[in-house]
Amino acid sequence: MQTNVTPGTSARVLLNSDMGEGLGLHEFGNDEALMRVIDVANVACGYHAGDPDVMNRTVALAAEHGVAVGAHPGLPDVVGFGRRRMVLRPEEVESIILYQTGALTAFLDKHGLKLNHIKPHGALYGMLAGDEELMQAAAGTARQFGVPFFGLAGTMHETVCQTMGVEFIAELYVDLNYGPAGELLIQRRPEPTDPKAAADRVDRALAGKPVLAVDGTELAIPFQSICVHSDAHNSTAVASAVRAVLDAH
Repeated sequence: MQTNVTPGTSARVLLNSDMGEGLGLHEFGNDEALMRVIDVANVACGYHAGDPDVMNRTVALAAEHGVAVGAHPGLPDVVGFGRRRMVLRPEEVESIILYQTGALTAFLDKHGLKLNHIKPHGALYGMLAGDEELMQAAAGTARQFGVPFFGLAGTMHETVCQTMGVEFIAELYVDLNYGPAGELLIQRRPEPTDPKAAADRVDRALAGKPVLAVDGTELAIPFQSICVHSDAHNSTAVASAVRAVLDAH
């Protein structure tokens, strides 16, 4: 079976999920159930969600289940959950990613884990995909920590990482739609995804078949990891359906 992966990297496809997206008494997502299904957790670091206690609990849960942990830094916008774009200089992008990732590494040290990667959240993820200078700041931070960067193939995520010698891990999304140019259509509020549709997308992609955009455009999307968001109410069912396909392959 030919897997649609980025050349020069491992063909093993890992399942990742955004985790620890709560504040105080308010927690979102199905973290505990998902930890039993996924390989990699992207843990919120405080700016869009994830206060110190939430980070601590999430990292402890990952350690218990043998799940690798990466930083999931977002824009400083709790009210908008990091899904509203901001105008930032490259120096500011570097600082907010460095600050948040540094905070997470303290909890990783506490629980005997190493930082696995950096994957920006929400609007920051999209901003970096289309802006070379901003992405250079983000890639420089990944290089400083000596970890890969998770992102979208064919965007500045990949181009800048290759130029700067930063390992790049391309993602496929099953609970977000793609536009005709391969762009992610990020929603402000999560909507349930049909687990069967998610499984079918992965099955087709693993067989080297195109992913369909919302208008029917056929997209060739290289990937080494698959993301399932944790905040939709049926995210565990979606992740389990994807897990079954990966295990079957």
